[in-house]
Amino acid sequence: MTFFNAGNTHMYIAIALAVINGIAMCFAAYKFFQIIQLSGYRIRGYFLWLRDTKARYVSRVVLLSVMSIFCSLVTNVLFDVYHGDSLFSYFGLIFYFYFTIVFINNMYAAPKKIPLKHTHRMTRLNIAMFIVSAGLSFVMIALSYEFIKILKFGGLCLMPIFVPILVPFVHLLMVPLENAIINNYLLRAKHKLKSYPNLIKIGITGSFGKTSTKYILNTILSQKYKVCMSPHSFNTLTGLAKVVNGYLVEDNEVLITEMGARSPGDIKKLAKFVDPKYAIITGVGSQHLLSFNKLENIINTKYELIESLPEDGFAVFNGDNKNAYAMYEKCSVKKAITGNTKKESDVSFTRLRVDKKGTHFALKIGDKSVNCNTKLLGRHNVENIMLCVRMAQELGLTIEEIANGISNLKPVPHRLEMMENEDGTIILDDSYNASVEGCEVALEVLGKFGKDKLVVTPGLVELGRLEKEENFNFGVKMAKVATSIIIVNKVNLESIKEGILSTGFAEENIYEAETLDIAKKLMKDILKPGDAVLFENDLPDNYI
Repeated sequence: MTFFNAGNTHMYIAIALAVINGIAMCFAAYKFFQIIQLSGYRIRGYFLWLRDTKARYVSRVVLLSVMSIFCSLVTNVLFDVYHGDSLFSYFGLIFYFYFTIVFINNMYAAPKKIPLKHTHRMTRLNIAMFIVSAGLSFVMIALSYEFIKILKFGGLCLMPIFVPILVPFVHLLMVPLENAIINNYLLRAKHKLKSYPNLIKIGITGSFGKTSTKYILNTILSQKYKVCMSPHSFNTLTGLAKVVNGYLVEDNEVLITEMGARSPGDIKKLAKFVDPKYAIITGVGSQHLLSFNKLENIINTKYELIESLPEDGFAVFNGDNKNAYAMYEKCSVKKAITGNTKKESDVSFTRLRVDKKGTHFALKIGDKSVNCNTKLLGRHNVENIMLCVRMAQELGLTIEEIANGISNLKPVPHRLEMMENEDGTIILDDSYNASVEGCEVALEVLGKFGKDKLVVTPGLVELGRLEKEENFNFGVKMAKVATSIIIVNKVNLESIKEGILSTGFAEENIYEAETLDIAKKLMKDILKPGDAVLFENDLPDNYI
């Protein structure tokens, strides 16, 4: 092959182009790497995203390649490059790199709920992506140079098409190395945990409310103990290992861990790693039904935490949630339930009232009662507080310490967080994540504020076969509270709108916005001083 002759200058230029393109493809793969990361580095989640978004990003890279090849062909024909080795052979690549830069720039500028985290693992994936992309780029140039004279070096323009395939390919290629690194990381964390024999370890799981409950418990237990809490939403095996290795210190007396799951067996792995003696089940519902296929799988997976407790373990269940109560009845270790619907509840509340200062209620612990005030809003937060109160009681806190802890609670960002503008407009930010149960409570809180009430939402996702039905029902519930509604994105537009209109709600008060930024611009024309707006859910990046 003449291309590989040592005296062929084009071969050396091709090597340089391949290196440059390898770097470009790493940047072009941003969204695909982000989804791999958001899916917990599971290929199934990646391909579910491709399916659910109808491969929109695949079509974009295909369009990028098609436009670039067309420009390359046109310039090659104009300069008659296929009859010689003119430097004009490279002219078409100017358009390719220009289109690629525009594509990358637009992708990075797109709004992101959870941007790609540049972890050590992601760095290794990018290095692998660069090596594979650069090598393949060189091969594409060589093949087009030798066999497709009219395309010449334009074979490079085909590279973006391979990006959606290369990302899962390099991920699978790196799995053995990543597993070895993770296992070493886990062993170090496990060894460190064993060096804390008296550490009180608590696991929290459920379909919703895990993070809020974790923060509440941390604040209350801090009245008596030195607590280490897994920060943010660290709820995976590697996340918890990071907490142990990087956050747990010698004088910590309590470790609070949030445990999330995407498939059966996930909680069992987390519980085996942490080995908690105490557990809290916040509530179980249809959240993430798309991943689990059926509710029974979700319930069984959450119950793995209870099955992992020692014989002298202790578990608290949300008695106001029917699935959590069913788990309570099944539980064989020492247990307790909280809430107002079951007579055997250890902790309950009365006189619930919500205003701009927060939530006020009378907390009943056994035969004792105490008035409590918290900046947290909504009945669901009181349910989470009760779970933490019962756990705190089990760990020896007095009712005074518990009440003081409740008064010190701070809102968790984007979880029904309230802000008030200077003109009296109330903003309720419940945008982090939404469940069927959480939406109902958020609307209940919205009903207590403002003259007119606006809801901004993309609806509910990850509900599998129940998604259309639940979004229809959500539309019905919104129509009973809101005076105006903005539906963001088209994912659940039809279902929500049908639900809203089924109540006789005025269609002119329903607005559609492709993005949240567009919705915010619409708000300026809708909201008046003294009104209230609820941001309910924000689409995960998997849906954008």
